[in-house]
Amino acid sequence: MNLDPLLNHVDSDGAIPPVDRWQPTLAGVMDVEIAADGRWFHEGSEMTRPHLVRLLSTLLRREEDGHYYLVTPVEKQRIRVVDRPFVVVDADYDEASGCWWLTTHVGDRVRLDATHRLEVTVTPEGEQVPEVPVRFGLAARLGRNVYYRLVESAEQRPGTGGVIELGLLSDDCWQPLGELPAEAS
Repeated sequence: MNLDPLLNHVDSDGAIPPVDRWQPTLAGVMDVEIAADGRWFHEGSEMTRPHLVRLLSTLLRREEDGHYYLVTPVEKQRIRVVDRPFVVVDADYDEASGCWWLTTHVGDRVRLDATHRLEVTVTPEGEQVPEVPVRFGLAARLGRNVYYRLVESAEQRPGTGGVIELGLLSDDCWQPLGELPAEAS
C-alpha cells in the first residue's frame, strides 16, 4: 500500500495533530510494523528517512481495542507494534524544576511528573523494563543506555514483601525503575 494518500492529509512540520479528536469513517489495515527497538517497517522494508518516521509518529494513536492506528481526518489504518511504539533515547535533569525530561527516538519530549509516570512492565522477551506514557495511549520504553543512566541517579526505598524499590524523584513524584532483593541493599 502506498503511504502517499495517508500523508496527503497532514502537514509536514512534525507538530502533533489532534488525532485523539479525529473520528474517520474509512478504516483498514496497513502493512506497517514498529519493531521493539523503535524501527519502522513498511511492507517488510525499513523506513530509513527520519523525517518520514517522525511525521508518521505524529499520526499514531492507540485505541481502546488495544490496537495501534495511523489516523487522519478521513481514514485510519491499523498497524502492528511489537512492544511500545517509542524508545527513550535521552534523559536530562533540570535542577531548577526538580524534573527529569525524557526524549524519544522520534523527538517527543516528556516531563516525568504525576501525569507521565514511569511504570515497570514486562517486554515481549519477558524482561521488566520501565515505560512512560507519551500521548494518545502511546508509551515509550526506556532504552538500555537511558535506563542505566537513570539507575546511577536512583534512590532506594523499602518496598513491600522484603524488596527494595529503586527509583527517582521527578516533580516530587516517585518514578520506579525496578526492585532489588532486600539483601542487595
